[in-house]
Amino acid sequence: MTLQNWLAHLEGLHPKGQAGIELGLDRIRLVKDALGQAQHCPVIIVGGTNGKGSTCAYLANIIDRAGYKVGCYTSPHLLAYNERVRLNGVPVADDALCAAFERVEAARRRAGDVALTYFEFGTLAAWEVFAAAGVEAAILEVGLGGRLDAVNVYEPDVAIVTTVALDHTDWLGPDRESIGFEKAGIFRAGKPALCADPNPPQRLLDHAAAIGADLRLLGRDFGFERPAAETNENRLQWRWWCRSGERLQKRALAYPGLRGPTQLLNASVALAALEAIGDRLPVTMQAIRPGLIETELAGRFQVVPGKPAIVLDVGHNPQAVKVLADNLSGMGFFDRTLAVVGMLADKDFVGTLQPLKGKIDVWHVATLDGPRGTSAETLAGIIVGAGLGGVVVCYPSPVVAMQAAKGGATESDRIAAFGSFYTVAGALEALGKKP
Repeated sequence: MTLQNWLAHLEGLHPKGQAGIELGLDRIRLVKDALGQAQHCPVIIVGGTNGKGSTCAYLANIIDRAGYKVGCYTSPHLLAYNERVRLNGVPVADDALCAAFERVEAARRRAGDVALTYFEFGTLAAWEVFAAAGVEAAILEVGLGGRLDAVNVYEPDVAIVTTVALDHTDWLGPDRESIGFEKAGIFRAGKPALCADPNPPQRLLDHAAAIGADLRLLGRDFGFERPAAETNENRLQWRWWCRSGERLQKRALAYPGLRGPTQLLNASVALAALEAIGDRLPVTMQAIRPGLIETELAGRFQVVPGKPAIVLDVGHNPQAVKVLADNLSGMGFFDRTLAVVGMLADKDFVGTLQPLKGKIDVWHVATLDGPRGTSAETLAGIIVGAGLGGVVVCYPSPVVAMQAAKGGATESDRIAAFGSFYTVAGALEALGKKP
């Protein structure tokens, strides 16, 4: 079968289809055992509300620059499923994915026709690709939560929680404490467990202590410093630091390739994770420096060259859009700011959009299709009802919304497309760009 045939098959296996979310490890563990999968290299699992994708990108790029064969599994994709499974930064070819899907399907049938979700099937296939390629390091990004997420069926040598904020509350609980506990489920006894949230929930700390994880916290065990006063010599540098026993090491580094102040959090925890498993996967500063600088990731405050200025950001919850709003404020002066926005139905619409109150001149609101999508008219009513300001116009899709925004913008305006991976994917398609 072709890759598209396989993806259609994956969507039909579980009663809830591709959009179906059913947390739990029983189903995937049955098929994993039937496949006989064994871990053959260091594994890094990355969870958190925001910053997972950026942290994975830094890790993969640095490990690649160090000369290792590295596999990286992330989700969701923007334009092509292959983006989820990368070998040394390159999306895996269709034939390798299809071969992996075929092996997973055979094992699924042997295990009793287990009704795997789309994400569970894809996770098992990603590991099959990595095993066939003989990767020397595997990076697995949590899809949702952590404790009951499919990637947690594997045993991390180091686990990372980037941030903890309100998102997916229907599945993870109504507050940061509940969500923090779920995310801490990727920690393991005796293994390095890193958290880059400046204010980690108490239940995350308690769980790490209860299982005996080697917990390492931002600001206590690792972190970063900006120059107290900028000079020509230091204005392009920041300083990373990490404690290892009684030893404190500091490194002056050029700013990472991904934009925005919060990227120093992501870069810091990535470096601390590599330090934690340096005995198994040593990397040098000759790999770290270019690895950070040259990291690129579509949709993370991605500024498209040209005029009008166009910013693409997959931020879709209050914490992420607050960061987006701060980054937009630091871009300089523009006559107008136009938004292209579409969101999924399970999001906190008002809380997410509130940081942009009074900052958007025209809202180009797009319908997102599918069972979790929200109509443009529904989202427009929320924008108006919340008094966020600006003119609101509805469109049938992100592609059409981006086309309209670009057509109505002048060279002195800027466009920000955000709210969902689907929104950014549509914007990229409208712009004729590749992720």
